Amino acid sequence: MVFSSLIFLFRFIPLFLIAYFVTPRKFRNYTLLAGSLVFYAYGEPLYILLMLLSIAVNHIFSLCIYNSRGSGRGYLVVALIYNFGMLFVFKYLGFVISIINGVAGQSLIPDPGIALPLGISFYTFQMASYVIDVYRGKYLVSRNPICFATYVSMFPQLIAGPIVNYGEIEEELSERKVKFAEIEWGVVLFVMGLAYKVLLANNIQSLWNDVQQAGVYGINTQTAWLGSVGFSMQIYFDFFGYSLMAIGLGHILGFKFPMNFQNPYVSRSATEFWRRWHITLGRWFREYVYIPLGGSRNGKTRMILATFAVWAFTGLWHGANWNFIIWGMFFFVILMIEKAGLKKILEKIPVIGHIYMIVLIPVSWTIFNITDLGDLFLYLKRMFFIPIEGTMLAGAETKFMALVDRYWWMLLICLVCCTPYPMKFIKRFYKNWACKVMLLILFWVCVAMLVQGADNPFLYFRF
Repeated sequence: MVFSSLIFLFRFIPLFLIAYFVTPRKFRNYTLLAGSLVFYAYGEPLYILLMLLSIAVNHIFSLCIYNSRGSGRGYLVVALIYNFGMLFVFKYLGFVISIINGVAGQSLIPDPGIALPLGISFYTFQMASYVIDVYRGKYLVSRNPICFATYVSMFPQLIAGPIVNYGEIEEELSERKVKFAEIEWGVVLFVMGLAYKVLLANNIQSLWNDVQQAGVYGINTQTAWLGSVGFSMQIYFDFFGYSLMAIGLGHILGFKFPMNFQNPYVSRSATEFWRRWHITLGRWFREYVYIPLGGSRNGKTRMILATFAVWAFTGLWHGANWNFIIWGMFFFVILMIEKAGLKKILEKIPVIGHIYMIVLIPVSWTIFNITDLGDLFLYLKRMFFIPIEGTMLAGAETKFMALVDRYWWMLLICLVCCTPYPMKFIKRFYKNWACKVMLLILFWVCVAMLVQGADNPFLYFRF
């Protein structure tokens, strides 16, 4: 079940909210847990057992770690082996087997064909952070299994984040009061997220589809860049829209989830971009990988090795394919160049920084998006005027203008919405009746689009 679907908007969420607010406060975690399990089971009826098993295992081992009074390293190691072992089996085993078979030149090991459970990357990271923080003594262990299960499985952020640390909602899990002002702001965030997803991401995706359908021999360099810009807009508004909806639902239920995006496309460097994009994932890798490996406090060599590890894992986290590894290494190299001195230049001359990111962002998302390496390298060649063997198809030169005529207005809207101004406007005027009417219109326009069949899945569901 996805937020941008009619069944969620008009069946699940109305019925769930009625049940949630009718339930006495001290029992609302039970209602939230039950609703979250129904939400997950709608799309993954079998893998709900896997999630429940993981919740039970991590709850038991966190109690063992806490009760061991500082000597629970063994329990921590076993818990992490379990968490990342399950993630490896379901997400990376097939990839590793394909590498072994490729090196051997024959099918030594059959492909297990294991489907990827929805949200496993997100809830695995949440549980791993929880057991690590309990071991560190960052907060008291949750002795209530319902409370812990609710934290892990909470449907607003279960499938695609934000990745919420237990300490951020520990008090709210125990006792929370839902105020009308929070519900009002939550509804505003949800409608804005729905609009970004349905009206922007769902519509701009056809630009990339048109370019892909034409093929690398049916497009010129300008068209290749246009397609990459289109996908850059799609993935941003798709994921940003989901995050806004998740945070909005959190406000309605009495939780304050951390923001996951802060206008990343206005960044002046890749370093700044990754402070603004998928903030909770970057925070997770910084706190649980970069700093434990030495970070920037133990010399230049340790910093480079720690950064390399972070970006190798970041690439792999997004998918079990070579293009994701290349994408991670691409950013590792870029960030090292910026640390060597480029970042200071970009910060001194903001115009150069913005031009630099205008080039960097579409290139990076192209690497991220095209999983077939042969197609990826051909596409990158087309983007950078590198000759490609073969004859360009007739009509390739006119394709660019045809796409510009069709999508210029959508690209213009996307560009405006990439800036901080739309959300600043909403924050300032959302209590005004004219703004409320506008949001109501936006909601029903989204519904009209969904009725026409525009409810495609979120891109980050596959990670």
